[in-house]
Amino acid sequence: MVTTTSHCHKSPRNLCVSRSGKVSFSSCSPKVCIVGSGPAGFYTAQHLMKARQDVEVDIYERLPVPFGLVRFGVAPDHPEVKNVINTFTQTAKHSHCNFYGNVTVGKDVSVEELQQAYHAVVLSYGAEGNRSMRIPGEDLAGVYSAKDFVGWYNGLPNCQELFPDLSCETAVVLGQGNVAIDVARILLSPIDMLKTTDITQPALEALAASQVRRVLIVGRRGPMQVACTIKELREMVNLPGTKPDMLAADFDGVAQAVKDVPRPRRRLTELMLKTALEIPGEKEQARRNKASRIWGFRFFRSPIEVLADPDRNRTTAIRLAINRLEGSGEGARAVLTGEVEDVSCGLVISSIGYRSLPINGSVPFDTHKAIIPNTMGRVQQAAGLYCSGWLKTGPTGVIATTMNNSFDTARSLVEDMDSGILHVSSAKPGSQVISALLEKRGVKPVTFSDWEKIDHVEVRRGEAVGKPREKLLSVEEMLQVAQR
Repeated sequence: MVTTTSHCHKSPRNLCVSRSGKVSFSSCSPKVCIVGSGPAGFYTAQHLMKARQDVEVDIYERLPVPFGLVRFGVAPDHPEVKNVINTFTQTAKHSHCNFYGNVTVGKDVSVEELQQAYHAVVLSYGAEGNRSMRIPGEDLAGVYSAKDFVGWYNGLPNCQELFPDLSCETAVVLGQGNVAIDVARILLSPIDMLKTTDITQPALEALAASQVRRVLIVGRRGPMQVACTIKELREMVNLPGTKPDMLAADFDGVAQAVKDVPRPRRRLTELMLKTALEIPGEKEQARRNKASRIWGFRFFRSPIEVLADPDRNRTTAIRLAINRLEGSGEGARAVLTGEVEDVSCGLVISSIGYRSLPINGSVPFDTHKAIIPNTMGRVQQAAGLYCSGWLKTGPTGVIATTMNNSFDTARSLVEDMDSGILHVSSAKPGSQVISALLEKRGVKPVTFSDWEKIDHVEVRRGEAVGKPREKLLSVEEMLQVAQR
């Protein structure tokens, strides 16, 4: 049981040194605990410490390494997107912030124990589940979720046993968001482009031996509803060694309809139209003639079954229902026509969305929406409990979207401190008591300076092979380095 210390009077603050060697304020400071060290966790911490200079923030993370989907989700060939790590590092090194990796909340320590030790607990642990397709054959060999496939090539420890079979010619990616485009691009990228990124060595070797030459990116609605951004589409259009393969019929009426849509959607759709229908110029035609790999969107298609070979042990095709649209624009609905088509393929990657999971029975959770029910980040019917990131909104948007949503949660928390809704005048022990509990339970947290040892080893290994880093791929290896 976690106990709290007595009411704190307005006495001068006493400085004390934490286990990680940082100076922290006395037990009088407001203490906030954040669960999860991805963008949502770090942006929440950043805004909290900027808005309230007396607040102390402790970030707990299940893995020994920080940064969540910036490390394990952002494509290896998008290093500029990972630059936010520099900002997060500044936050982690702030004198009022401590990082505790290798701590699984819900197993090593309970949410209730954190609530007793801190004035506020912010849940920012993201979406580590997959949305199921709910179709026959989705458990066959050769069918993967995009989350796991991305985790495999980005070095997420629990995805390192995936060993995807890339011996087929055609892959089908279900979904048309940025993650789907990332997966298609990685499958078709020249190895020379990938070998200077931080993609893992096993993934690089598997992709070098890959037989995949054609990737179809399938969506249930039309060109006007694709969820990717123009940057990702442009990268696909310009990918060396590849050429597009579209169905002209999918674009019927689009040229007329696109005139009335907002500019970002119009530019995206016009690039698609140009790629699909225009006769390429001489230079582009020459490039396409030399291409050995093909990619293309397939619209108005929904998966209804993954088909197996006669021995039932692996994927040979996917059966797609053909849809028509009812309505127009973002609100258009896909309606079945009754027609189906089979597409031969040996690899199916489902990119239909990530899904948050409940942390335990005591924290409210909406199983239908897969979020924690909240008002501006305040968890409903749970005083002192907050949420940010995908757990708050569902898995939508880019890193900047998560930043804004996390700042909003931090603002709610600060408002509650300032208004007295959150009683920060009663002292709380914070990490002092949690560290003692973890020690008693045989859990050894990884501090931020421990992470810097891992970082140093990864960067050094990367330099030896011309990469920005060579990631450690198992928790055991990470802990060995951290505990040196």
